[in-house]
Amino acid sequence: MIASVPPSEPFPAAPVSQAPVLQDWARDELLTQGVLVRRILAWWIDLFVVGALVLALWLVMFLFGLLTLGLGFPLMGVLPLVPLAYHWGFLASANQATPGQAVMGLIVVRNADLGRPSVAEAAVFTLLFYLTLTIAVLLLAVALFTTRKRTLHDLGSGLVVVRKRALIPAAAAWNMPGGSMA
Repeated sequence: MIASVPPSEPFPAAPVSQAPVLQDWARDELLTQGVLVRRILAWWIDLFVVGALVLALWLVMFLFGLLTLGLGFPLMGVLPLVPLAYHWGFLASANQATPGQAVMGLIVVRNADLGRPSVAEAAVFTLLFYLTLTIAVLLLAVALFTTRKRTLHDLGSGLVVVRKRALIPAAAAWNMPGGSMA
């Protein structure tokens, strides 16, 4: 007998007796395969986008400053907050990823249950990321030695960056190692 699937569940769950059981290390491998290189490339994409955004805002604020005979120039003090708002806003959004991460097929999720991060978790993640960049970029190398390739800001916020395709059951069957068409 085939049971109907409630609208809230896009993919029917297999009965417990038929569901494939992956060991923790195998599941982590599927989630994090190639994530470090993708994170680096995503960071460069985001750096370019943030740079273009800051440049555009600077030009607008500069022109506003000229039009107001200098009274608008103090608004340029908000420009250092643009990268923080960019990362925090995108991580807290429904996409759960910055545009660079989205292009590279990454998504930010809670480590405990792979759920969507809260606004507070996204803020902690963002603040710790920029703190790590400020103190020493080499601290990002922690990801080479941790489970699920987590950096210090991942560990501190309780979040993890994984491949989005590994979380989609239908896609995982054919495009991930260990998957099958059955």
